Amino acid sequence: MTTPVVVVTRSWTKTVQAAIAERFDARLNPSDRIMSAEEIVEQCQGATVLCPCGFDPIDAHLISKLPDSVKLIATISAGTQHIDVSAAAQRGIYVSNTPDVVAEDTADLTVGLMISVCRRLIDLDNVVRCGDWQGFKVDDPLCGLRVWGKTIGIIGLGGIGQAVAHRARGLRMSILYHNRKRNRTAEEEFEARYCPDLYELLALADIVSIHCPLTPQTQHLIDDHAFATMKPNSVLINAARGAVVDEDALIRALQNGVIAGAGLDVYKNEPEVNPALIEMQNVVLSPHVGTATIEARDDMGFRVIENIEMYLATGEPKDRVTS
Repeated sequence: MTTPVVVVTRSWTKTVQAAIAERFDARLNPSDRIMSAEEIVEQCQGATVLCPCGFDPIDAHLISKLPDSVKLIATISAGTQHIDVSAAAQRGIYVSNTPDVVAEDTADLTVGLMISVCRRLIDLDNVVRCGDWQGFKVDDPLCGLRVWGKTIGIIGLGGIGQAVAHRARGLRMSILYHNRKRNRTAEEEFEARYCPDLYELLALADIVSIHCPLTPQTQHLIDDHAFATMKPNSVLINAARGAVVDEDALIRALQNGVIAGAGLDVYKNEPEVNPALIEMQNVVLSPHVGTATIEARDDMGFRVIENIEMYLATGEPKDRVTS
């Protein structure tokens, strides 16, 4: 049997690249050079599987140019916003992603951002590094906000949202959640309260953590009206997708004291970040690294391999995306 050709658009972990090269006829990109749409199409000549990452725009035009040999687009990401799934379906091309394996590491980062913002860890680090530490003060100007025992509002109680809820319970936090569907099992497990009305959650939560997918319905879900509903001492955490939040509205809310702070791993125009956010001391910024652990990136790569192997064995990938 002919070994299938698999095209990988970016450099993955060495462990996963070695596994792909061993199992398939792999066209790798060890230099991690960003490939143009034309180069991707050229590399796909005679290939069965295209493996992009979450920053490769696999749009309808690129998909229309793919050779007929391509039958599966297996992305190394949980999100599939960068892929025109409908255009792929029209050409009879399956799309798969890597859900579940990213949940725990992204939840770790979410809690890290939450604590960093509330306890002002970046400011505290700078004080020590710059030699400005003057010793103990009871009324310390660098006092932050308490985290334990507060109320967290989770928007999107999927795999990542539930992993955050697990951690929040360890911090003795009360949990509210807003979701497309009620999850009674999660309510029992986390003693969580379902808020079918998003604005009820926003009004009650001390920390709002976003974990919903980006869809036409969730774009700019958190806007001026949403911020006006939140508590003045509340904090927003976004480790989902930048466009779920109206970034201009967020900047206004932070500048005008409508909310106390924000922790962001995602942005409107990645990798560009609005200079106004960079200038603010009440914002902690990270460069879209929710899954950036060695273990998670290995897990994601091997999940792609599972999808490829299942497609080759059964005609359908394990994590098929349909919309």
